[in-house]
Amino acid sequence: MRRARKANPAIHIGRLCLYKPPPMSRFDLTSPAGRKRAWRDLIWGDHGFLRLRFRNRWQITPNMARSNQPSPVHLEEEAKLGTRTVLNLRGPSETGYYALECEACERLGLNLVDFRFRSRDVPSAEDVLAWKDLLGRIEYPVLMHCKSGADRAGIAAALYMIFQEGLDVEQARDQLHLRYLHVKAGKTGVLDFYFDEYLRARDRTGIGFEDWVRAGYDPKEIRARFRTSTAGNFFVDRVLRRE
Repeated sequence: MRRARKANPAIHIGRLCLYKPPPMSRFDLTSPAGRKRAWRDLIWGDHGFLRLRFRNRWQITPNMARSNQPSPVHLEEEAKLGTRTVLNLRGPSETGYYALECEACERLGLNLVDFRFRSRDVPSAEDVLAWKDLLGRIEYPVLMHCKSGADRAGIAAALYMIFQEGLDVEQARDQLHLRYLHVKAGKTGVLDFYFDEYLRARDRTGIGFEDWVRAGYDPKEIRARFRTSTAGNFFVDRVLRRE
């Protein structure tokens, strides 16, 4: 049986992180052992060793950058660059990497905002409109990130370009590109297919993107029509080990 889709976490704007590891958490940072486990989870469990020097960071506008999962050291660099808000597209989680991110943002005075996108699913109309609303309320400059900076960061960046920068969908969807390590051939290609669906509707009716979203669509129905390749799925899931 397919799991019910989780609702997006409550949006929090401010310098206090929503997540605090409970006292008995494996990643309680007040404990030397918990802190050690948190770093081990970031470096090895979350493949952070691959991101020590390769951040997949791109400054897409003067006010918005995108990247893979930042470490506390990377967040210090962001603070020095003038970043005011960190948008975590992975959502809150009981993990070491998330505990360390929360702690670093609080220490550095960075706003940490959690918003969950999915790399292999069609975003709901509710999530897209909530994202638009959020973009109008956060403090800029902003760094948005997921795990690899490729897929969730790609669709979030594309929607940012549409809603905040006024780009049309053909231009904005370039944020889903191989240069950012996005792979269209695998399951992550459903994000490209999402925009394809809108463009087909626009060609038929002339409808604008936000109007199309507000009119409502069935993510399950769109996903059911999407087709992947075996080779693409193997590359994304087994080679790249995307989340």
